[in-house]
Amino acid sequence: MNVASIAKDGRPHLVAMWYGFFADGSPGFWTFNKAQKVVNLRRDPRITCLVESGDTYAELRGVEIIGTVTVSEDEPDVLDIGRSVITRYPGPGTTIDPATISDDIVRRAANKRAAVRIQVEKIVSWDHRKLGGSY
Repeated sequence: MNVASIAKDGRPHLVAMWYGFFADGSPGFWTFNKAQKVVNLRRDPRITCLVESGDTYAELRGVEIIGTVTVSEDEPDVLDIGRSVITRYPGPGTTIDPATISDDIVRRAANKRAAVRIQVEKIVSWDHRKLGGSY
């Protein structure tokens, strides 16, 4: 997921992040609590995110999420999103059963991280596969 926050000078700060979902279904991600995106989001909680897929024009599809965030260093929040991210991105050639991920594993990875919960205000999506090859 490409994540855009607003830098101190007003320019977009754009980074790619692994993302997941909190237990309540809210999208989010975790990152180091001193990362530039966290500094930006604490100053100005507005965010735009983009998830896209497709190798050719006819296959392009995606979703843009516009909203605001809550940044939290509270352990329950960090562990919640951390468990989701670790489950979604286990590493090349591996799979993880979410039930087998211990809190100790997530806690070790959560050191010095913040949880970023996205409050979705608007969603824009597209799917070029629906065009049937005519543009």
